[in-house]
Amino acid sequence: MAEETTTPAIQLPDATKLVVSNSPHIRGNETISKVMVQVLLALLPAAIAAVWFFGLAALKVMVLCTVGCIAVEEIWNKCTKRATTWKDGSAAITGLLLAMNLSSGTPWWICILGCLLAIILGKQLFGGLGFNPFNPALVARVALLIGFPSLMTSWVAPTPGNLTVCDAMTGATPLGAQGEAVASLADLFSGNVGGCLGETSALALLLGGAFLIVRKLIKWQVPAAFIGTVVVISGLVHAINPEITQTPIYHVLAGGLLIGAFFMATDMVTSPMTAKGALIFGCGCGLITSVIRIWGGYPEGVSFSILFMNALTPLIDRYTIGKPFGYIRVKKEAA
Repeated sequence: MAEETTTPAIQLPDATKLVVSNSPHIRGNETISKVMVQVLLALLPAAIAAVWFFGLAALKVMVLCTVGCIAVEEIWNKCTKRATTWKDGSAAITGLLLAMNLSSGTPWWICILGCLLAIILGKQLFGGLGFNPFNPALVARVALLIGFPSLMTSWVAPTPGNLTVCDAMTGATPLGAQGEAVASLADLFSGNVGGCLGETSALALLLGGAFLIVRKLIKWQVPAAFIGTVVVISGLVHAINPEITQTPIYHVLAGGLLIGAFFMATDMVTSPMTAKGALIFGCGCGLITSVIRIWGGYPEGVSFSILFMNALTPLIDRYTIGKPFGYIRVKKEAA
């Protein structure tokens, strides 16, 4: 009589201890509030430079926008019966970035209107933090620029070291005259030139940008591709016809290119997830900015370019994201 063969027992995991959950499966120590605090630290040099060059009027605009955005977000949370979110710091970052896109002579009601546009139109109507397709601060800036072009393009002349309110207004902008430099490279680098609070001092912005890259809070590919594309295009055009536009270094130091490249285009929510996608995103921002600056109707094109590329971010992610190991795309059968 043949011996019975026994099937080896299969050791399955204890079903009561098997946990199946959605990603992410690896968690770090970083939190939203910790990231936001570091971004605030990165913006600190630009904020100090703004107060140095434009006095307490700059500080007033920054306080109004920061407190205003936090207040608007909490009022919205109360009205929609959502949990309080001011402690995560995202509203404070939006407010400070909004202030960096305004002049020190901006009226208080424009600051409050900007807070409403940034938090409600740019963020909460899409579901709040993590769901907004566009950078909220830039949504407010562009809306204010379209609605109040005269107020949004009137700059206060810098008075280094004078903290008293300065009401001297000037319409001059470093990018306003095609082919003619209205400020020296040294003034553009230090920030001793009229403009928005966060776009005048290239030195302060570079310090903040370097901090973000070293802390790996932003993808270096975005600012590198953004600034590099502007340098290449403006350099070619300037070489062909210097009367059309300024030199590449002038384009880098003037206007909002640096704050846009380091602080706006690198928004974790609205920029691509992959390194390849970040390069494409940055190149697109640089291309659109160059076209608007050189041939467009506005002297500055950074805000428009980032918002346009924000809209393309889902498409960029779709074609640049890695294929999972072992994944085989199933071809659709012909009808």
